[in-house]
Amino acid sequence: MRALTVKPEQQGSLELVEMDEPAPAEGELLVDAIALGVCGTDRELANGEYGWAPEGSDRLVIGHESLGRVREAPEGSGFASGDLVVGIVRRPDPVPCGACARGLFDNCRNGEYTERGIKEIHGYGSEAWVVESDYAIKLDPALTEVGVLMEPMSVLAKAWEQVDKVGGRSWFEPKSVLVTGAGPIGLLAALVGAQRGLDVHVLDRNTEGPKPKLVKALGATYHTDGLAKAIEGTEPDIVIEATGANALVLEAMAATGAYGVTCLTGVSPAGRTIDVDAGALNRELVLENDVVVGSVNANHSHFNKAAEYLLEADHDWLKGLITRRVALEDYEQAFGKSSGDEVKVVIDLES
Repeated sequence: MRALTVKPEQQGSLELVEMDEPAPAEGELLVDAIALGVCGTDRELANGEYGWAPEGSDRLVIGHESLGRVREAPEGSGFASGDLVVGIVRRPDPVPCGACARGLFDNCRNGEYTERGIKEIHGYGSEAWVVESDYAIKLDPALTEVGVLMEPMSVLAKAWEQVDKVGGRSWFEPKSVLVTGAGPIGLLAALVGAQRGLDVHVLDRNTEGPKPKLVKALGATYHTDGLAKAIEGTEPDIVIEATGANALVLEAMAATGAYGVTCLTGVSPAGRTIDVDAGALNRELVLENDVVVGSVNANHSHFNKAAEYLLEADHDWLKGLITRRVALEDYEQAFGKSSGDEVKVVIDLES
């Protein structure tokens, strides 16, 4: 079979190679791949910025945004041949820490977790893959064309869960949300906000292309003139920051109304400094009882919730997020520099 691999921390090592098809161990599903989503993490792996190969291997099969169809399933697993599935990304650390011991490996405390396609376990970027039945999520067949969005949606399922838990420390009836960034994470955040009946505002730089149309189709408001303009007249109760842009992250922290919640989902690059009035930011957070929380990764409950969000959504709208599909042999096109108005690139893995 063909598999998309890198040599971790070696720039320019992204390569399509021939590998033996995996043999399922006890309790594992054998899955024929359908599609693979490509995100910033995959591009960073391809650029040699980080990554960890499995023990005994010098290459890592990348890919963590999976979608496949079960070929073989063990008896009693709850799965059958033909089921549409995705694989969960992270695995708990072997110690385990308190969080991992309780199935909350997305909040691992000691960093000894492993991750499919990123850290010490081969990913889903091959024509066939295996996954433990306990780490597979069955999808409704109606999600065949959009199920590859499950992993990014699971990240948003967790983010919204964090918002609810933080807000729930006192009375919390949010009416509005501002989402900064209209990439896949930002648009999926906006989708959930719309499903919740909130007044949704999305801030991005692109004035043309699919992003403004996708936001408008949600009944949300699209902004391109900066954060101050986006919150003019209505201070959001919630901000979901999905860009990781340093200056915008700091602005977002102070953008909510009193008793607001800012959830950071974008990862900022290190080594870039900006001037900030730390005292003013501190006063804002303290005197308004604001909270800033970071959120990353997802566990079983978030993947299951993600499946609910996707099934409830307009599937034509979800298809609009996938702005480009490429064949596996043309994988390099998925890792090149994308245009600003592109949303999600997907590699088709079906033979």
